[in-house]
Amino acid sequence: MKKSFFLLSIFFLMASVYSQDKPNVIFILADDLGWSDVTLYGKTKLYETPNLERLAARGITYTHAYSASPLCSPTRASILTGQTPLRTGVTAPTAHLGEVILKPVLEKNPNKSNKSVNLVSVTRLNNELPTLVKQFKKAGYSTAHFGKWHLGAEPYSPLQHGFDVDIPHWPGPGPAGSFVAPWKFKDFKEKFVNEHIEDRMADEAVSWLRNVDKSKPFYMNYWQFSVHAPFDAKEGLKKYYSTKVDLTDPQHSSTYAAMVHSMDQAVGRLLDEIDRLGIADNTIIVFTSDNGGNMYDGITDILPSGEKYIAPPTSNKPLRGGKATMFEGGIRVPTIISYPKMTIPGTRSDEIIQSTDFYPTLLKVANISKPKDHIVDGIDITATFKGEKIKRSNGIVTYFPHQPMVPDWLPASISVHLGDWKLIRLFHQGKDFKHDYLLYNLKWDIGEHNDLSDVYPSKITELDQIIEDNIKESNAVVPVPNTLFDPAKYAPENVGIQKGGYKGVKKMEIN
Repeated sequence: MKKSFFLLSIFFLMASVYSQDKPNVIFILADDLGWSDVTLYGKTKLYETPNLERLAARGITYTHAYSASPLCSPTRASILTGQTPLRTGVTAPTAHLGEVILKPVLEKNPNKSNKSVNLVSVTRLNNELPTLVKQFKKAGYSTAHFGKWHLGAEPYSPLQHGFDVDIPHWPGPGPAGSFVAPWKFKDFKEKFVNEHIEDRMADEAVSWLRNVDKSKPFYMNYWQFSVHAPFDAKEGLKKYYSTKVDLTDPQHSSTYAAMVHSMDQAVGRLLDEIDRLGIADNTIIVFTSDNGGNMYDGITDILPSGEKYIAPPTSNKPLRGGKATMFEGGIRVPTIISYPKMTIPGTRSDEIIQSTDFYPTLLKVANISKPKDHIVDGIDITATFKGEKIKRSNGIVTYFPHQPMVPDWLPASISVHLGDWKLIRLFHQGKDFKHDYLLYNLKWDIGEHNDLSDVYPSKITELDQIIEDNIKESNAVVPVPNTLFDPAKYAPENVGIQKGGYKGVKKMEIN
């Protein structure tokens, strides 16, 4: 009898702990969080991100990590497919709009002031794609998605892409209405007055971790709403950061600082829980952002004196540009990977990585085969976990065939990073509709102030060939010369300029 009781006790003990056969995965994706918005790189005096520092102490911080696009949905698609926007056709964040477009096409009525005919993006992540999560699910993992999706409503939601759970099951580009309740989610309500959506998402994620089948490994997406618009935050945190604001510092929005704070606290909640569950050593945690920080909206903030002022959400300095631009501020993002069984604690890597790399890397670490007949543009970067270099002879390519007129915007373009060099091809912007180019050496000029295209023509030839090879190999739809172009309506002096002041701010407020 005693022996039977002992064996039964062992059975229940084994059933109460997580499976250790395969690693668990928590993928944390911040929204619009810039490279300079975290304390990891020593570029901010205002924001506080102690939990990201805590995560970095457990793993490896990447100094040259890039999103596949300067806007959110294309990068999200790249993470789930391992493919660049060239191949997926998801090139703009239009998944919340009504029309379902599954293949990219060129504009039917191009603007006569544009030299090129730009793209109409795919608006839904095709259900036929073998997403990263589907591979984990096939391998026996429990799966869940918390937070922002922005790759399509039903029938293109997380539930159709391999997730068992999707909370709050919301297709929009940001939180519904506000970060602080009351919210406007269709079937998801706050539990108390002024509940913060990031606190609630952390609650839901922690609850799922506590109740999920512990005989199976898990894959969790915690894709944060933070720090996307609309710009609001907890009043106590806003007041705290208002006492730290220095208006001579380009980062001086107390509201945005408070939003970064709540984002970081949510990361801490997850770290606390995996520690409490005793699964930290067998859990891969990825933290990254979908694109760079927002420079173009306006936030009305209040100083302790009661004086109001208008501020952009953030500054990405020393990087140039931000969200929706092809400069470094739009695509270089904070990134950490922690996996105690492989990563060396507290280390850094200067290797160039891109969001497409997470697909093959996570499958490799979990010993899950890549799906047949699915081309993956990313590469396995596990060598960086041990401080080693990776072989990337053709660099990384970023494709953005759109031109939202934000500060530092460019015409429809594509870029390649190779070593210290970065080339941006501006489609059909040169004489007789030939391509134009911007060339930078990021080691010499991280702020991209000095275009070297006239100095190193051979480097342009070399790097542009990589771009052309990628376009052809991807069978991509790319901008073509605009036969309706009217030179009288062409205003190249407006390139890079956002007219009318900050978006979302009345002109009377700016004055």
